[in-house]
Amino acid sequence: MRNLFRIYLEKPELAGVALLILLAALFEARSAGAFLSGDNLRGILGLLPEVGLVSIGVTILMICGEFDLSVGSTFALTPMATSLLIIAGVPAFAAILLGLLLAAAIGFANGFITLTFAIPSFIATLGMLFIVRSLTVVISGGFPPLLPDDLATGEFTQFVGPGGLFRASFIWFLAIAFAASALIAKSNVGNWIKATGGNLEAAGAMGVPVRRIKLFCFMLCSVMAGFGGIIQVFRLHSPLPSIGDGLELQAVAAAVIGGTALSGGVGTVLGAVVGALLIRVIDNGLVMTQVDANWFKFAVGALTIFAVVSNTWLRRTARRIKVAG
Repeated sequence: MRNLFRIYLEKPELAGVALLILLAALFEARSAGAFLSGDNLRGILGLLPEVGLVSIGVTILMICGEFDLSVGSTFALTPMATSLLIIAGVPAFAAILLGLLLAAAIGFANGFITLTFAIPSFIATLGMLFIVRSLTVVISGGFPPLLPDDLATGEFTQFVGPGGLFRASFIWFLAIAFAASALIAKSNVGNWIKATGGNLEAAGAMGVPVRRIKLFCFMLCSVMAGFGGIIQVFRLHSPLPSIGDGLELQAVAAAVIGGTALSGGVGTVLGAVVGALLIRVIDNGLVMTQVDANWFKFAVGALTIFAVVSNTWLRRTARRIKVAG
């Protein structure tokens, strides 16, 4: 038992992995074997990159000790601006880069306001949520513009892998997830992020560039959200002003379910991926087992509360065992 608690202290995302396996087995049994079929897995994995990228960005920012409630709006504004640039004749690659620069600017604004005026990031990004969402509606004119029919989006939308199991966007997602995981787990920047979120004063005393690290995490979070939005719009082939509504809450839920501490300093990219996958599994599993889809938010909310309570208890117990040992 002591070893199990110690493993959890070092790998908080393992609880999410265990729950994922349990739910997959439950949905597979209740759907008479349809849940894990190739067609259904294609649907789950096809949408995972869009939520997963936002969840990774939010998780890294939470590890740093901050929150961003504007990611859902950034998820909408970035592809809207990108699409309008493409429609105006700007090459797609350049339009994507400009859209991501816009997302980075939103992240910088969030960080600058939070750090300069010493206000909670919850408040700063809540205000930015409304500002950015309003800008999305204004520049769209209230109607979704149509992307050119000849726009090549196969790099993100075509099905690849054995039997066309996943979209190309899933490859992008995996590459970014591995890079982000290496950043957090194996680099000085990752150590600085965890130190900043774990103990801000101690990190500053050790020479960690706290302000730059926080600004970097805010910008990275917004860029990840913007890229996720671009992937979704390329899949839908039309930028809707309303996309991403409520996504910020799902991303926070995914981070918490994956073992990220609300107080900062603890969390992993794998945990974010597991949390995002759990949300997709719950959403899909309820449909496959013919349960009213209105229970989806109930399930995610209950799972989030359970994750916070259980993670807090498990960490305290694991630390006591670690000290006693």
